[in-house]
Amino acid sequence: MTTPRRSRENPEVREFILRNASEHPKDISALAVQKFGLSRAAISGYMQRLIRAGLVTATGRTFARQYSLKKLSAIAIKLKITAHSSEDTVWRFRILPHLKPIPENVRDICQYGFTEMFNNVIDHSASPDVIVAFEQDYAEIRMRVIDHGVGIFEKIRRDFHLPDPRTAMLELSKGKLTSDTARHSGEGIFFTSRMFDKFRISANSLFYGREKKDESEWWIEGQEPPELRGGTVIFMAISTDASWTMRQIFEKYEGDDVHFRKTHVPIKLGRYPGEQLVSRSQAKRILARFENFSEVILDFEGVPQIGQAFADEIFRVFRQDHPNIRLFAIRANPEVTQMIERVQKPAISMD
Repeated sequence: MTTPRRSRENPEVREFILRNASEHPKDISALAVQKFGLSRAAISGYMQRLIRAGLVTATGRTFARQYSLKKLSAIAIKLKITAHSSEDTVWRFRILPHLKPIPENVRDICQYGFTEMFNNVIDHSASPDVIVAFEQDYAEIRMRVIDHGVGIFEKIRRDFHLPDPRTAMLELSKGKLTSDTARHSGEGIFFTSRMFDKFRISANSLFYGREKKDESEWWIEGQEPPELRGGTVIFMAISTDASWTMRQIFEKYEGDDVHFRKTHVPIKLGRYPGEQLVSRSQAKRILARFENFSEVILDFEGVPQIGQAFADEIFRVFRQDHPNIRLFAIRANPEVTQMIERVQKPAISMD
């Protein structure tokens, strides 16, 4: 008697389904059919095997069926903050045991991000406790660190005597910002936000987020978040197959002397609701602490226009006063680009 041969499973199809199911819960099967030219029955076979393997779950029937990745690990714990609290101990005994096998570079990034954010709660939040949440499925690791303190943007506003929490958010985005230089470099959030696929902070009625899509640059936004009753919520997520390393992220912003030299500033964080960026005062707020860097990337994504005085203060006056600091404008629309070019043209002498 001849044993029926099982059809060979294409690992590329399996990986495609697992990497895209979360973003396409309703049409992942149709996408797989279209991409690989297989029949619906063949893709259905893949889905059933992934369900039996405990990697995917399904809800609904026939055309209403939706798929999602099954959580391989999920914990949520509340810890008191005391004089003996230690971020590395929490990572080692509370998080690491729940981490399923992943590449070393991804594990190292998770350790760095978690310990940096937990240490901020210990040293800066004035929170009596912290909630730590960790989830992992086949494609992604997600972590949250939630405190009940004063809120990170309000804390920065107070420490640096800034006018409002939104200005504090702008300063935080630049990096090298700390009120305790003896114990902190001010680099933790800056680098953590660039190591993860998704990084978000909600605090003081403000939201700050970065998301890496494909190999494009980061987008940044400030807007009203969902209701948050005091404190700070940090969210971090990274793909389990992320290819970059901590070292590569550090090197991108370091100079020859291995010091943090480069920053990426979202210009739209300097724009308040109902305003355009037109004044020298607005420009000076954005320029604050640029002297701490040798290279500044000015990201104009989401900025529809700028005024002559605003552009002149940054691209002529500041450059003239700080010739050793390199400024690069990126993602500016034609109108913004035209204004930048206009203020950099040499003045015509009337002599």
